Amino acid sequence: MDRPTTSQARTSRRRSGPSIGDVAALAGVSAQTVSRVSTGADVVRPETRERVLAAMEELGYSPNNAARALRMGSFGVLGVVAHRLSRAGESHTIDALVEAARRERFTVNLVDVENPASTGVDEAVRRLSHQAIDGLVIIRAETVTPETLALPPHLPVVVSDSRFVGHHPAVGADQEGGTRDAIAHLLGLGHRTVHHLAGPADSGPASQRVNAWRASLEAHGCEVHEPLRGDWTAASGYALGSRFASDPAVTAVFCANDEMAAGLMLALHELGRRVPEDVSVVGFDDIPLSRYLWPPLTTVKQDFARIGEELVHLLVEQVRNRTVLADRHILVPTRLVVRRSTGAPRR
Repeated sequence: MDRPTTSQARTSRRRSGPSIGDVAALAGVSAQTVSRVSTGADVVRPETRERVLAAMEELGYSPNNAARALRMGSFGVLGVVAHRLSRAGESHTIDALVEAARRERFTVNLVDVENPASTGVDEAVRRLSHQAIDGLVIIRAETVTPETLALPPHLPVVVSDSRFVGHHPAVGADQEGGTRDAIAHLLGLGHRTVHHLAGPADSGPASQRVNAWRASLEAHGCEVHEPLRGDWTAASGYALGSRFASDPAVTAVFCANDEMAAGLMLALHELGRRVPEDVSVVGFDDIPLSRYLWPPLTTVKQDFARIGEELVHLLVEQVRNRTVLADRHILVPTRLVVRRSTGAPRR
């Protein structure tokens, strides 16, 4: 039987799909560099990495890591897409996620999304899917919806976003329940309504808290004022504090996170409004600093550790059992922690 010629072998390889050499030629790099990008090595310069990823995308090339996965059972790597890692909630969730992954003998490849729009998340997913990962965790999808999120077929995914229930397995805190508890606490103290210092309009959790805040006030027949929007930072809470302080009708403010609440309380203090004698303040998250503010902050506690652990458990279950858990949804309860920043309004 005649053996195939070199030319025939090359033709056969081309018919089976683009090769690592094709990607290297298009990107103007060596095959070794393409291999390093495929495995997520850190030694490749960012501009080179982007050029290689663009060539992979153009050619439709996926790294052939099947043999290694068959030998090891998996790559032992989970991809994580996050947004605004400087936020306390995201950093605590990722800390717990990394620790849970370590216990399951997985490492983590992390991509921080600068643009929360669907294009930014899609780009992050594309970068990770070209690397050797077993599954993907999306910490915050923000404005992305199940219809706009582009995912590689057959890649196990779990999302920390309740909007994806029924599309992908999801783990999230009970945003609505926590908000209702905060509003009920303030109204129960005798406040006639509750103003809101909200998070950014492009944030999913911020939108959930705004909607629950508004629905709670309407259910109690309270007047609903337009929320003021910060950017999750203490600086934004401080900057908006003068607008709350200048209105004597403001007796209670529900803040979308603890950091903005801290900035608000400082602004109120500097402008002569006492907490809680003149204005009661409630935060959200229960970051460690909250109990050491003055006065200590009443807040809605999120269990970030459990959220991170549940995300890993759902993803690893799919990877190891080769199952699809699209209808699995874990809602992690929140808890109102009452401290000294809330009290009855002055008569």
